[in-house]
This record gives sequence, structure tokens and C-alpha cells, in this order.
Amino acid sequence: MATPRTKRDYCWTCGGDQQHRRLNKKEEDWLKERLGRSGVGEFWLCVNVLDPDTGKQCRNLRTGFNKKPFAEPIKAPVIE
Repeated sequence: MATPRTKRDYCWTCGGDQQHRRLNKKEEDWLKERLGRSGVGEFWLCVNVLDPDTGKQCRNLRTGFNKKPFAEPIKAPVIE
């Protein structure tokens, strides 16, 4: 059975259950470089829309089991 690409889970920066999605290839590459790791497949990205006018998303990172994997939040940039 394949791992789902989206799920609802708790986001500690939004303060509630929000929609999360898997990272795309560019985001994975950015996070690998940022963390100095060879794999980042366990991370999920919060896609909660914070500003409906601009479409700005939360973009907080979490793992499937840990809602707060970093002391300070790491938010993925929008990579074109």
C-alpha cells in the first residue's frame, strides 16, 4: 500500500489539525541541504492558508510522529 501524499495532522505553529502534504523534489533537495542529511522522506509540510488574499501558506515542517521536530520551527520556502 502506497503512503498517502496528504493527511490532516496537528501543526504546532497553526495550533490545530491542518492539511499536510509530502515534500516535492525541490523541497526535499532544499531540506537535505539545510539539515545536512541524505534522506528527508519522513517530513510533511503544513499547507494551511494563513492569508486568503495572498494565498500565503504556513509551510511548517513536521514528521509523521513528531509535531515539533526542531527547537525553532523550520518553514520551507516557496521554491519555483
